[in-house]
Amino acid sequence: MTSLLAEGRPQAGTGHRVAARRHTLALLVHGPPTSFRTPPTETCYHVNLTTKGRTFAERADGSTTMTDRASGLVLLPEQASFVHWTPDAEQLVLKIPRSRLESHLAELIGQPVLDVVPFELAFDLTTPRGRGLLAAVKFLAGELERPGGLRDVPLAREQLETFVMTQVLLAARSPYTDALTDRGQRSTGNPIADVLDYMERNLEKRLSPHDLARVGCMSVRGLHAAFQRELGVSPMAHLRRLRLDHVRVELLHGSIPTRQISDVAMRWGLFHPSRFAKQYQDRFGELPSETLRRRAS
Repeated sequence: MTSLLAEGRPQAGTGHRVAARRHTLALLVHGPPTSFRTPPTETCYHVNLTTKGRTFAERADGSTTMTDRASGLVLLPEQASFVHWTPDAEQLVLKIPRSRLESHLAELIGQPVLDVVPFELAFDLTTPRGRGLLAAVKFLAGELERPGGLRDVPLAREQLETFVMTQVLLAARSPYTDALTDRGQRSTGNPIADVLDYMERNLEKRLSPHDLARVGCMSVRGLHAAFQRELGVSPMAHLRRLRLDHVRVELLHGSIPTRQISDVAMRWGLFHPSRFAKQYQDRFGELPSETLRRRAS
C-alpha cells in the first residue's frame, strides 16, 4: 500500500487507510470536486486536517467552514454533515470512537462526560496546539505504516494514540477547553507534587495506580519507585494514609458526632468497612469507634 504520508499524490479519487487500535487514519485524495452528505455516525468523531486544497463543511447545527491547509474541522457523532472538497484537496482524517474520546476527556478533567463533546466545527492549525496535533497525527500515521514501527509495540502505540486524543481535545475548542487548560496550569513541574495535589483533591474517588501514574506522566512502576524514594511508601499506601487522616479529623471534630462511621469512611474513599477498621487501628492505635466515643465523652 502507498505510504499514508508519501510525498507524491496517489491517483485522484483515491484514499489510503491505516487502522490503529482506537483510531482509523486515512489520507483522502480527490479528483473532480467532490461532495457528500453523511448521516450521524453515532459512534465516532471525524477530525479532518486539510493538508492541500480546500474543504467546505456544514453541520446540522448550522455551523459552516471553509478549511485550507491552515485549519481543520470536527464532525460530531449525533449530527448529519455536508462536506465538499476542491479538486486538489488532500486531507488527513482521524476517526475516533466516541466512547474512547469521551472517557479520555473524563480522565483528564476528573469528572464524568455524559454527552457528546460539542466541539466547534473549525479550528486553527497555525497555533501551537494546532501544529502539535498535525505533527502528532502525521507521526502516528507514519508509525502505523512503517514495518517494525509502533504498530508492533502495543503499549507504545496505545500511549501515542492517547497523546493524539489529548492533542485533539486541546486544538479543537469545546466547553471543556478551559478546564483542560486550567488543569495543565496547575502542574508544578514536579510529577510527585502533581500526584500528591491530585490525591488531595480526589480522596473520595476510586483512584487506581494507573490513574495516579497518568497524572504524573509516568509508568506505574516509575511512580511506585518515585514514591518509595521520596516518601518511603507506595502511592496507594500514602493515599490510604491521607484518607485515614481525614476520617480521624471528621470523627474528632465533625459537626455530627453520631454519624455512622462507615459513612465517614466511604465519604473519604475507604469502601471496605472491615479493612478500614484494621487500617485505622494500625495508624492511630485505636478503633474508629473508640475515637468517636472518646470525642463524645
